[in-house]
Amino acid sequence: MTISIITVCYNSEQTIARTIESVLAQDYPHLEYIIIDGASTDNTMEIVRKYEDTFRKKGVQYITQSEPDKGIYDAMNKGIQKSSGDVIGIINSDDRLAEPNVLSSVAECFERHNCDTLYGNIIIANNNKPYRYWRGGKPRTFRYGWMPPHPAFFVKKEIYTRYGIFRLDCGVNADYELMLRLLEKEKVSTHWLDKTLTIMSAGGTSDSGLSTRIKSIDDNRKAWLVNNMQCPPLTVYLKKLRKLPQFITAKFIKITHK
Repeated sequence: MTISIITVCYNSEQTIARTIESVLAQDYPHLEYIIIDGASTDNTMEIVRKYEDTFRKKGVQYITQSEPDKGIYDAMNKGIQKSSGDVIGIINSDDRLAEPNVLSSVAECFERHNCDTLYGNIIIANNNKPYRYWRGGKPRTFRYGWMPPHPAFFVKKEIYTRYGIFRLDCGVNADYELMLRLLEKEKVSTHWLDKTLTIMSAGGTSDSGLSTRIKSIDDNRKAWLVNNMQCPPLTVYLKKLRKLPQFITAKFIKITHK
């Protein structure tokens, strides 16, 4: 089983090296790494290119592309279309895989449970200190505000081929729409791997100001609408409320691999 990891970036010279290093550190040998850059104007691509020989010597397919795009989800779609792996995971340029055995754990879980998708847990960190701890939990309906953490969501390539990639008309919550479509509407199989897979930096596309958060609620409703599904009135608010315990549990979590 080959795993394709996709990193999308734009002007990420301060963080991209740590992201790349976390992929390079993986002990799983059957790996393809794709970096999609949105025509950065800083030194991001210079840093990216410095790793070409290192990945080649490790026997990892290392694919890079830099050109303008229509935003983060358009870049992710480009990465999915370029990928040749059996399973695809996405890690952003200010995030990192939590431990060197993340991908070997993911591969073992796919093989053991024969699932179409899987997800794990994530730590959202601020200055490398846990800020939120998002434990995926057992699969359940999205109707009560549940969703798995997308930065720890892995999907078989054949599922993307069959059911589609990210919809650019769903705004900042295109990841929510994708998971809603796959897990709630199409009922593809999934499994929760109770392990921290990703350390994510605080902030991001869907968490950057009041106006963005208000738009996020509208985009949540739209995700249901475009799938011809009725969104229960309280779903979008329950989704927000589910975040509250994550701030409390984060106080008891330590980042063991830096």
